[in-house]
Amino acid sequence: MSLAGLLRFASGFVAVAVGLVALLLACAAMATRVIAWRVEARYRGADRSVDIAGGRIAYLEDGPGEEARATLVLLHGASSNAYDPMEGVGRHLSRAGFRVIAFDRPGYGNSDRIGGADAASPAFQGKVLGQALDRLGTGPVILLGHSWSGALALRMALDRPEQVAGLVLVAPVAMPFPPQPLPWWAKVALTPPVTWLLTRTVAVPLGLSYLPSVAVSVFRPERAVENYIEASRAPLILRPGSALANIQDLAGLPAAIAEQAPRYQSIGVPSVIVAGEADPIVQTRLQADPLSRAMPHARHVVLPGAGHMVTYTAPDRLVREVETLAEAVGR
Repeated sequence: MSLAGLLRFASGFVAVAVGLVALLLACAAMATRVIAWRVEARYRGADRSVDIAGGRIAYLEDGPGEEARATLVLLHGASSNAYDPMEGVGRHLSRAGFRVIAFDRPGYGNSDRIGGADAASPAFQGKVLGQALDRLGTGPVILLGHSWSGALALRMALDRPEQVAGLVLVAPVAMPFPPQPLPWWAKVALTPPVTWLLTRTVAVPLGLSYLPSVAVSVFRPERAVENYIEASRAPLILRPGSALANIQDLAGLPAAIAEQAPRYQSIGVPSVIVAGEADPIVQTRLQADPLSRAMPHARHVVLPGAGHMVTYTAPDRLVREVETLAEAVGR
């Protein structure tokens, strides 16, 4: 075959390959729309909202009002929404006499992604949720931050100490990560235009296929709670906007933690750190243990044999820890 023939063959092959990729992306985009529509039809998000500058923040509320022992604000972790902590430990807290508010963080559930990509940091989200608390007129609250929101609760205590009466940090992500260079494909995937494209094509269908196994793995080594996916409304993450927010939040967290971690010693409110000894998702020896050393005034509770989802597997223990903390706050 002549050189000209080889070039024609190569160009034709490339054209076919590009066409196939475009077709696959188009199919994935259509599947994403169908999945998102079905998720929104089946799983309703938080039923209340508060308007602040730039959009609205959705939330759930349970428990007594004026006669409450204290107001607890639940901050959910990655890939979830307000129903996750509310259906885990929140209902137990409300039955114990606490007013419980669970927010959808910006971009999750029914909350707007106020600030777009800038909302990926605990500092930004803390400011937004602080404004929501101002609008709700709660006064000082006890923050319960799970996983990703351990960093968020800590940031709110640093930046808005007048709003935070106490901290309950559950399986918290809070301490700097060891440097880990990303592979080339991850760097490409985290480029904003590529991330946007992925969340509107392949990310959501892939997420749907992995959701059942992920819902089991986050509980290990403990047994997954029955009906967890339905109760937590976990499929709400399978929408392009929420999927994009989740990726941005996860990618932006290491730098945010490196910036705020040196200040933890300045936090003076009553605090308790609760973690599972066998947590494979947020390893206690790398996060909760060093955080307890950075906050020497905080009580450190390690639950033997427990995993990451202690909000579901040990809610009664968490209620007791909150009650003890609330007594310290009230003194």
